[in-house]
Formats: sequence, structure tokens, C-alpha cells
Amino acid sequence: MLELFRKHEKENAKEYAYRVIKNNILILNLKPGDLINETELANSLNLSRTPIREIIMKLKAEKLIQVKPQVGTFVSPIDLNLIKEALFMRYTLEKEVLKEACINFKEENLLEMEKNLYMQKMLLNKKDALLEFHELDNEFHKLLFQGVNKGNVWEAISTISTHYKRIRIIEQKENNNYAVVDHHEAYIDIIKNKESNKIEELIHKHLKSPESKWYKIIEKNSEIQEYVINYNSQE
Repeated sequence: MLELFRKHEKENAKEYAYRVIKNNILILNLKPGDLINETELANSLNLSRTPIREIIMKLKAEKLIQVKPQVGTFVSPIDLNLIKEALFMRYTLEKEVLKEACINFKEENLLEMEKNLYMQKMLLNKKDALLEFHELDNEFHKLLFQGVNKGNVWEAISTISTHYKRIRIIEQKENNNYAVVDHHEAYIDIIKNKESNKIEELIHKHLKSPESKWYKIIEKNSEIQEYVINYNSQE
């Protein structure tokens, strides 16, 4: 059954439906291989089938949904090759953005990042806050990129990171987010103190180190293995 979420202020019905369907895929409530039924989605979200079909096409472009002619529409498997590409892009660009932030960063964005971090800490021990924390995590990094006028770069990263987001949420289910919060605190300290010499180590810890955890989770969980493709391409 589709999990529904609180509607955001100024969010129209189609935008809300898109977010609900996408989030259900990200949190594996709609699992890889699940059949997507347009009529059921339309009924659950009180929409006609036309906007639902448009949402499905958008999610197909984001590689979260596969449309197989004469067969059906399905949730895409988690592709580790796509994850590696997204991680490469994020790792390469975020280092440069953080270097720029050490030179010149918008004060209002730094304040927003501190507020965001405070909210992350409030969620650490909150039950069933996985998606809420994930959204704050993404917003934190978006604020970083926007703080050096690279908001469109973040949007490009976000667009190709849908499979990366799914594996991150799986990992967050298995582990707590204390290390993530510590890393985010270090991001803010580096910007405030202009400590560009600490960037390389932090970015590696934050973005590259969790990769080994993903493989361990996949190895020990036969159900997750069924959701993943290109698993044997680990380098």
C-alpha cells in the first residue's frame, strides 16, 4: 500500500503525487520489480490517470521506473553502476564547492546550514524519521552549493543520484546517523575557519567511506541482493 505523507505548503496535487510516489520508491515501500498500477495510484492520490502517467514518465527519466512495452511498468532495480557514476560526480564537485566556500560563502546560507544541522540532531533519536532526516541531509548539501552560486550544479547531481539515494536510505536503516551529523558539523567548521586543508579527508569520510558499508549490507541480505544489479562490478 502506498505510504502517504504530509502535503507541503503551496504544493499542488500533481507535485504532491510525484513526491509521494518517488519517496515510496526511495524508501523501498515500492520495491524494485514491483508492478506500477496507474489506476491504483490515481485512486490513492485522488488524481486522474493523465497526471499519474506524466509522473511515471518523469520517474522513468530519473531511472526509477522501467516501462516494458506489452509487459508493464515496474520499479527499477538498484543499479550499482549508476550509483558509482553519481558518487564520482558528487565527490569530484563537492570538493571544489567546499574549497570555494572557504574563500567566499553567503552568510545567510551558513546560518541556514546551522539551523538544518540543529534539526538533524533533533531527529537522531526520533523513531520513523528516516525520510525526514534524508530530506534534511539533501537540503544541507543543497545549501552548501547554493552558498557559492552553484545551485544548478547541485540539481544536476541530484538528478542522477536517484539510485544513490536508495542505497543511502538502505544504509541509514542499518546504521544510525551520528557519523553523518558529525561530518556535517565538520563541513560548517571548515567553512567558518576557512580550513581548506581538511577538505580532502572530510569528503572521503563522508562520501567514499560509506561505500564499503553498502556492499556489506548487500552481502548479508539476500532480499537486498534481489533488488540490485551490477553487484559483481565492485572494484
